[in-house]
Amino acid sequence: MKPIIDREWQALWLAIGFLTRIPMMVRIDYSPRLMNQCSVYFPLVGLLLGAIYAALYVALVQLWSPLVCLVLITGFHLWITGAFHEDGLADSVDALGGGYSVEARLRIMKDSRIGTYGTVALVVALGLKVALLADVQPVWLGLLLAPMVARLAPLLIMGYLPYVTDPDKSRSKPVAEDFSRTRLAIAAGFTALALLFLIGFQPGVWLWSLVATGGVATVWGLYIRQQLGGYTGDTLGASVVFAELVLLLGLACG
Repeated sequence: MKPIIDREWQALWLAIGFLTRIPMMVRIDYSPRLMNQCSVYFPLVGLLLGAIYAALYVALVQLWSPLVCLVLITGFHLWITGAFHEDGLADSVDALGGGYSVEARLRIMKDSRIGTYGTVALVVALGLKVALLADVQPVWLGLLLAPMVARLAPLLIMGYLPYVTDPDKSRSKPVAEDFSRTRLAIAAGFTALALLFLIGFQPGVWLWSLVATGGVATVWGLYIRQQLGGYTGDTLGASVVFAELVLLLGLACG
């Protein structure tokens, strides 16, 4: 039992280190298997980030307007996550917008430079996110829930699509390869229980959470399967951004 607990504890910290700049506080016996196992904790890491964002908002709104606070928190989010998912969005849009074959799209996606498509996508996504958060009532609830719910979307894609990219150059390859659907079910169960604990049964929030995860995973997954033959690390990052925006659209209109 203890080795299992130790391994899962390490997997949790590995997920934190993979998705954020938060220093890992435990020694990690790194292995591709552990890297693969850590993905089950992505929604939990999202909840941790959401709790930080919500607490920051509650503190900062005592000093500045809600809009200023949301811009500051968005900047903090980009720093603490290393703009990990936003980078995936920009690379994905550049590749899918500028490539005319699977090979060309994958080649563009690996290019570290950002193009017009990616720049426009980032500006629109970040601006829309701030605007939607400003409309969500209460604001702290959107900040708390969106990071957790959205990080289930890439796990759904990983569970049902093949991984396509250069395995020797991909940071995401150990996480994505042979992702266990059992761990996907555990991650989905955790997300549902966390929602139940945090908000109870609010049909509108549950419906939009389902659309943000299952809907984004289905629509985006079908599109990237058609365009790429499967998913890459960048497209997984883009799915997180899309899922956050869809959930916030739902919360803002409710």
